[in-house]
Amino acid sequence: HSLQVLLIFAEEDNQSDGFWWACDRAGYKCNIAQTPESALECFLDKQQEIVVIDHRNSRYLDGEGICRSIRATKPSEHTVIVAVVPRISADQEETSVLPLLNAGFDRQFMENSSITACYNELVQIEHGEVRSQFKLRACNAVFAALDHCQEAVEITSEDHVIQYVNPAFEQMMGYHKGELIGKELTELPKSDKNCADLLDTINTFIKKGKEWQGVYYARRKSGDSIQQHVKTTPVIGQGGKIRHFVSLKRLHCTNENNKQVPGLEHLSCEDRLRELGLFKSHSFKCKNRRKDSTDVNSVTSQSSDAPSLQTRRYSSMARIHSMTIEAPITKIINIINAAQENSPITVAEALDRVLEILRTTELYSPQLGTRVEDPHTSDLVGGLMTDGLRRLSGNEYVFSKNTNLRHSHLSEPSTISDVPPCITQLLENEESWDFNVFELEAVTNKRPLVYLGLKVFARFGVSEFLNCSEATLRAWLQLIEANYHSSNSYHNSTHAADVLHATAFFLGKERVKGSLEHLDEVAALIAATIHDVDHPGRTNSFLCNAGSELAVLYNDTAVLESHHTALAFQLTTKDSKCNIFKNIDRNLYRTLRQAIIDMVLATEMTKHFEHVNKFVNSINKPMASEETSSHSEGSNCQCTANIKNFPDNQTLIKRMMIKCADVANPCRPLELCIEWAGRISEEYFAQTDEEKRQGLPVVMPVFDRNTCSIPKSQISFIDYFVTDMFDAWDAFAHLPVLMQHLANNYKHWKTLDELQCKSLRLPSEN
Repeated sequence: HSLQVLLIFAEEDNQSDGFWWACDRAGYKCNIAQTPESALECFLDKQQEIVVIDHRNSRYLDGEGICRSIRATKPSEHTVIVAVVPRISADQEETSVLPLLNAGFDRQFMENSSITACYNELVQIEHGEVRSQFKLRACNAVFAALDHCQEAVEITSEDHVIQYVNPAFEQMMGYHKGELIGKELTELPKSDKNCADLLDTINTFIKKGKEWQGVYYARRKSGDSIQQHVKTTPVIGQGGKIRHFVSLKRLHCTNENNKQVPGLEHLSCEDRLRELGLFKSHSFKCKNRRKDSTDVNSVTSQSSDAPSLQTRRYSSMARIHSMTIEAPITKIINIINAAQENSPITVAEALDRVLEILRTTELYSPQLGTRVEDPHTSDLVGGLMTDGLRRLSGNEYVFSKNTNLRHSHLSEPSTISDVPPCITQLLENEESWDFNVFELEAVTNKRPLVYLGLKVFARFGVSEFLNCSEATLRAWLQLIEANYHSSNSYHNSTHAADVLHATAFFLGKERVKGSLEHLDEVAALIAATIHDVDHPGRTNSFLCNAGSELAVLYNDTAVLESHHTALAFQLTTKDSKCNIFKNIDRNLYRTLRQAIIDMVLATEMTKHFEHVNKFVNSINKPMASEETSSHSEGSNCQCTANIKNFPDNQTLIKRMMIKCADVANPCRPLELCIEWAGRISEEYFAQTDEEKRQGLPVVMPVFDRNTCSIPKSQISFIDYFVTDMFDAWDAFAHLPVLMQHLANNYKHWKTLDELQCKSLRLPSEN
């Protein structure tokens, strides 16, 4: 974790520069704020570990006021705040630090713009206060975990004085923690069901620093005894002495704890305990049968008519347990629960962790770790993988869309054969991965999609499949291309042509072709053609933040991707002359339409990792195991035949194919890769400019045209989004040329980045 520092100075001067370069030398991330508002906003966003506030002149900046406003926030609990105070002359008396401490500052720094002095100050803070704060922060996390743990936890001092119990302990024993903390264990009532010498045996073990584990009877506040599985561990502290004892307690299920109640005979031990109120009603984990964690509540008294009510509840519970309507995830959880019953405790606990993961809502989104610490990666993730739900009222972003064919003075081809020779010559190379779409853009006057589309669609027999004339197909391609914005530097019809070309290239690979039907190929080519139609040159996050019409229409979810598909179908079916679907039957149309929609929606980046992980787990891994077994048996692999038998797998392949085609720029030849990088950067720069003009949140701050490093942004994009996805796609489709380009281009960006870093010159030491 790289330390983060916030500098708050009304104006940048030698002192702020000293801290800035000190941060650079120490490898800390540094932000500068010049107003109280921007300082608080930056702190709440980044939650820096060290904040340095200029307290030299209150006329320019109210240092104490800013400090108090930061201290009023929850994240500041573990932040060290430093006041920069003016240097005093030899004849002046040093002032007290108490006013600063009362305002919330942790320490003061006497004005000194020397980089070394600033560096020494920051490093001392890191090794002192910051590291201590890290430990305190970790303690908070530990106690939060304990509070949510389903095992009963009790921590006592070396003298057996209770210092902590968690909610699960309170529920199991019937006490409130206020009744327990500070009391010696000897003060609590004991059960008379334990062996006479059991406590002596336990004490003998733990006083020697050994862990004791076994079954123990405890008396609840209500007076009844419950049998527990207890593990008590001594904690060695300062001086090598035992400072604490930690006890983990689980309910030990026996018939004695589970007296028969009418209607319970058919239920398992766990279900009986749940019905008796010893399990939380919302906890359905099968744990007691393997002596594992449980949530326990007090046994409540029942009124005189309780037995009849209970009997009805028990029969309802039995019906619920016998229900056959199960989702696949429920079946998986039930299988794991069953496997836990007779598993060793270590395996059962590992399966517990599996169950916790399976119960989360985001199964495929990675937990972002160190890779996202890089600001370029962080901004790309924030800009591409969120819908930017930070709303500012009063800002409306509406882009005009003309759903009619935009007439052009360009002459369009009337047939495939009616194409200018220079274009025909270029298109002879369209089956090669190294095809230069920018040359086609130039000779077609920014109308490459119609020409490439006619050639590719003819090669794949699209007109024949759709039973439409070449004239209808041509009119449709003209209509779609006319609704791409040529003013966009990146998301224009050249990008659509590029994605169409990549999709066609992938469809030509043997394993892809063998896995898909003709309908899938047609759907993929149409999806690639329309996938960004009417793109405004702004991200989903921007549209959501601006409260655009489209964001409102699509509820801030997959806004652009939903618009691309909806508009494409509206345009297509609006005019019979352009309707390529008019001659196919209803069922075929619905199947084709669903496949197209699914593929275009797959280009939305918030589900990027879900699509990649599903592909790896459902396609790559089974295929690898099949290939291994087929080699060992000396038979041919039937992988593609098996995939054809499972429509869900075909869907995963189509999603992966269009996703890879959509972001294949880093896998193109270097000159094309560089051009695409410049174009996407320019579009992001324009968005940042507009966000600043409109006072909207800046979604990707690193894409500032005055400061952005294009090599760094490309490196981050390749590292975070491209490499893993293309590794998986290559393992399926076999794409050595692409992977070689990717390696070469990555090396190119790395070299440029290193040269940029070397060109930066540190200022001379003050």
